[in-house]
Amino acid sequence: MEIAQFMHIEESIHIAVPSAVVDQIWSEVDRWHLWDPDTKQARLNGPFAVGTNGRIVPSKGVGIPMTVTERSAGRSFTVEGYIPLFRIHFEHTVSTVDGGSTVTHRVWFTGALAFLFRPSVAKRVREGLPITMRSLKAYAEKRHQTLNNNAE
Repeated sequence: MEIAQFMHIEESIHIAVPSAVVDQIWSEVDRWHLWDPDTKQARLNGPFAVGTNGRIVPSKGVGIPMTVTERSAGRSFTVEGYIPLFRIHFEHTVSTVDGGSTVTHRVWFTGALAFLFRPSVAKRVREGLPITMRSLKAYAEKRHQTLNNNAE
């Protein structure tokens, strides 16, 4: 039985790199900690594709299993972290705009125990997501600039 989602948190940012650069960074799951200060460690037990399971360890807290639930190469991906009766969904989208890309991260919670975990987890997500987005922007732009300088 699916329980309705209880909360939706969203943050967007402009990044001055092609969307393919952002998508490449996302696909390097074991390197998420380099741009996401809320992630201590992440890994997948297979390809960056729908159905692949892994584990994510937040910078504060215990690790939880995760599964890639949506993947559209070059455009988006969603992972679901789960503990019994509680799911946290992280959706990431990128679109090409003049001068780079618009990146949006959305987070929501589902499950029978969402009411119990949501207040504390949502507070941390609301506080951390803008920082994560600025960190992704800095990481992607620096990486893109370094690659361009090396290509010259």
